[in-house]
Amino acid sequence: MIQAVRLQGLGVSPGVAVGPVLRMVREIPEPAPSGPPPSDVEAESRRALAALEAVAADLEARGGRAGGEAEAVLVAQAMMARDPGLAEAVTQRVAEGRAAPRAVFEAFGGYREKLAGAGDYISKRVADLDDVRDRTVARLLDLPMPGLPVTSTPSVLVARDLAPADTANLDPALTLGLLTEEGGPTSHTAILARTSGIPAVVACPGAMSLADGTRIILDGGTGLVHVEPGEAEVEAVRAGEAARSAALASVTGPGSTADGRRIPLLANIGGPADLEAALANGAEGVGLYRTEFLFLDRQEAPSEAEQEAAYAAALAAFPSGKVVVRVLDAGADKPLGFLAAEGVEPNPALGVRGLRMLQRQPAILEGQLRALARAAQVTTSGHLEVMAPMVSDAAEARWFVEACHSAGLTGGIGVMVEVPAAALRAAAIAAEVDFFSIGTNDLTQYAFAADRQVGALSRLQDPWQPALLDLVASTASAAAAARRGCGVCGEAAADPVLACVLVGLGATSLSMAAPALAAVRAALRRHSVADCQAAAEAARSANSPEQARTRARQALPGLAGLGF
Repeated sequence: MIQAVRLQGLGVSPGVAVGPVLRMVREIPEPAPSGPPPSDVEAESRRALAALEAVAADLEARGGRAGGEAEAVLVAQAMMARDPGLAEAVTQRVAEGRAAPRAVFEAFGGYREKLAGAGDYISKRVADLDDVRDRTVARLLDLPMPGLPVTSTPSVLVARDLAPADTANLDPALTLGLLTEEGGPTSHTAILARTSGIPAVVACPGAMSLADGTRIILDGGTGLVHVEPGEAEVEAVRAGEAARSAALASVTGPGSTADGRRIPLLANIGGPADLEAALANGAEGVGLYRTEFLFLDRQEAPSEAEQEAAYAAALAAFPSGKVVVRVLDAGADKPLGFLAAEGVEPNPALGVRGLRMLQRQPAILEGQLRALARAAQVTTSGHLEVMAPMVSDAAEARWFVEACHSAGLTGGIGVMVEVPAAALRAAAIAAEVDFFSIGTNDLTQYAFAADRQVGALSRLQDPWQPALLDLVASTASAAAAARRGCGVCGEAAADPVLACVLVGLGATSLSMAAPALAAVRAALRRHSVADCQAAAEAARSANSPEQARTRARQALPGLAGLGF
């Protein structure tokens, strides 16, 4: 067992958890590689495919119960189980004499290897793919389904990595925190932990060496894990958390700096199911409506009437706020069966996705824009703004604006800044649109050539990277010169310290998972614009994300007592 008293990982969901370790160890055995061939090949193939379909249906049902972003994640995972190529690989192995469990096991291994050679996105979703495999094998072998350990004791869940089905179905009353050895800041574990408000640390070497029952302090802000802390340290942490909770609760109202600069604090949502949490946490509107969640796991696009109702619900929820809707962002990690790219893409993240896909499928965009225009007309409350994903240059921005005008949308048309080229040439794009919204997740991925799903590259995916801050500053500066708004809707906005830096860089609004709103509101309220600008300058002067984070904290004296 590990001897160190402290472990260092990457904090991805703020908050502090104190409690015993409960490890999640998957125990689905590898099916025997040899054995008697099936007596009825067709029946054995049907058995294997039925197990895959049952797993897919179960994942969808879990998603339906979880709702919100978790539902979209699980629906995407179910699509893996229903992949026609996988089914073909399974039936081929059964025909060669493998029993159904072994055929499934080998098909997943071969499928992942094949996709890795092609550079496909799914090959990097190791936890997701292995989870589908293990669930299918368990069903075929009549074994207990892998997943969360059963407990009645509130614990810190520790795992090598967590599959979406596990993270989406966590019981917040029993899950004090999450700690994984693998994963990154934009992994499903990180995103769903932030959405649930559970403190989480990922990419923490040695986490699985901790024994069950070991008491730890997990800091989801700093990524530090204290092993077997003393009573005095535990009491100090608990007292600090109580003070932090009181401090956060005391700050209400609209987002603003200490000297009165208004910074609207908005929520990221995936559909109407997320509106309740956004309102409960004091969101002033919606800064990112991820409409792709309305399209997932469908054989055809949702009707315009269905879309209109979903958009109108968000507008009605914020009668005096704005609702920023991102049009369909399909491709790469969000493949849609009815909206596929032509041919096999060797690297879908750099292929036909986002606006590029919509330019090839204009009817999908036209229907969505018409639904948005009608939602704005029938809902007298709320202010609708629409933006395009994955815009690279001014020509693409102009094409999107013209499409919006053709559908009857005339005001509040913007673009996501996720491609470095767009950040570098933001002045030209600003001449075409009404606002920018910076997506820090993808902007980081593309700026550092570091796939956002590969945990081994988590250092390069850190939103505190000074080069990323430079791109944000360049974009915000161009927006200010053109008198355009420049929001941030990536996960970086959920970090209360980084939120202050983003304001210092020129961000005019911040959008995040709803549970993060209170902490960001409190951090901003304790600092003036000048404080934020000083923190931004200090962070950009650094040569590493760790140094940038440290220097920014030193420039923000109001953080004391907030526990960030």
